[in-house]
Amino acid sequence: MTAPLLTPLFVGLLIALADAAQQDSSIVNGREAKPHSRPYMVSVQQNNGHICGGFLVSKSFVMTAAHCLTWGQKLTVLLGAHDIHEKPNRAEVKFYHIHPGYDGLENDIMLLQLKTAVKKTKVVQWIPLPKKDKDVKPETVCSVAGWGANKTKGYASPRLLEVNVSVMDRKTCIKKWISAQITTKMMCGALKDNKGFCQGDSGGPLVCKGTAVGIVAFNEKDNCNEPSQPNVYTQISKYLSWVKCIISSVN
Repeated sequence: MTAPLLTPLFVGLLIALADAAQQDSSIVNGREAKPHSRPYMVSVQQNNGHICGGFLVSKSFVMTAAHCLTWGQKLTVLLGAHDIHEKPNRAEVKFYHIHPGYDGLENDIMLLQLKTAVKKTKVVQWIPLPKKDKDVKPETVCSVAGWGANKTKGYASPRLLEVNVSVMDRKTCIKKWISAQITTKMMCGALKDNKGFCQGDSGGPLVCKGTAVGIVAFNEKDNCNEPSQPNVYTQISKYLSWVKCIISSVN
């Protein structure tokens, strides 16, 4: 794909936003997930090392955050893993479908097309996506999972962690995020009990009632434990037409 043309003023704005909003976000104040209870989860890796989360949305595609890709670097994914250090089932990526509107902050969504279609097993399955563009009701209890750090500047977890979070009203989120623009294509997690994600969880799914509704996007820089600004997710329902167009061209 061709990278979007950015003006110097806009580039400067993105740098300022990135300084306040830390991307490449682990699970904070959560727990270890029951092994293979989330068979859609994948570890997105660069040079065989975990960098981001992701999730299977079909037999040939993994959904993750666009910012997980560094230009010129190849990614692979681990399927059916709980402890990512044990017996990895590694899959190679054939194509990287980055949303054409990704600007470093908004439209932070990417589809990884796998070289070989995967087969459903007890530990490898894909997760449903929303059927229509509709906001999740505030205070809905959902969950997020990943292999990232469990505290600010901590280390990645070898085993999958998970935590329950509540969806925050977007208007409230906008007021709390004074250093980044929260748009209608984003959704936020409440700050109750400081539960949420941290570095290494980017690209993982926010799951509500068995459906992947959001993608881990960014959090408050250097403050996973006691953030004053909510965790932010890319809202998947805003991209259904784009996702269906790409997946249907292969499946």
